[in-house]
Amino acid sequence: MDKTSNTVIKKASGVRCVIFDCDGTLVDSEILCNQALVNVFNRLGANLSLEECLRHFQGGKMVDILTETRERAGIKARIDDLEPMYRKECRQLFEQGLTPIKGVPELLDTLSHMGCDMCIASNAPISKIEHTLSLTGLLPYFEGKLFSGFQANSWKPEPDILHFAAMHMGVMLQECVFVDDTPKGVQAGINADIRTFHFAATPHSVKINHPRVTTITAMPQLLDHLEVDSVPVS
Repeated sequence: MDKTSNTVIKKASGVRCVIFDCDGTLVDSEILCNQALVNVFNRLGANLSLEECLRHFQGGKMVDILTETRERAGIKARIDDLEPMYRKECRQLFEQGLTPIKGVPELLDTLSHMGCDMCIASNAPISKIEHTLSLTGLLPYFEGKLFSGFQANSWKPEPDILHFAAMHMGVMLQECVFVDDTPKGVQAGINADIRTFHFAATPHSVKINHPRVTTITAMPQLLDHLEVDSVPVS
């Protein structure tokens, strides 16, 4: 966040499409996802705390997250058993209390009226993305514009999902910006050589210094950094 009123912000020009991550970027899911880890692993005999899980959470492929947590917790359960347990727990917690990130509905509405296209590029399955966005009322902004690592057969921090999303949106990566809240997600943007915004809104957010990365601490700040190459929609 800029601290002074005379700070000059270098804007991304010629932007035609904003590619968003979903969990933790558009929807306030980080605590719920980590609480699901706590619930599942502690039922199996671990002694994890929410604070510990939040401190270690780096995003990435679900199998990797479960594997790392399993090793840290000292639990000898099969990933094939853990993954459906975890997804079921997440779904239940999401239905009880998932909300959009503060300012996101207004941001998406503004981008839509500016004529800027938007899509999702997430490591999660399409069914989970749809459920998440539906619960928070955000799905209408992204109908037909959801792209998953399972479709690309590649997951962040690899850049392929971003190439996949841009291709299906009919734009070049140079005409896009990417927004993600996790280190692995941001690394995917770096690997794709796309201008990337790191949404760092929690005390656990890792500081990332890279010439292609801009840190924002509130989602509406994204508008301060964009020059959209489009005709506003009436």
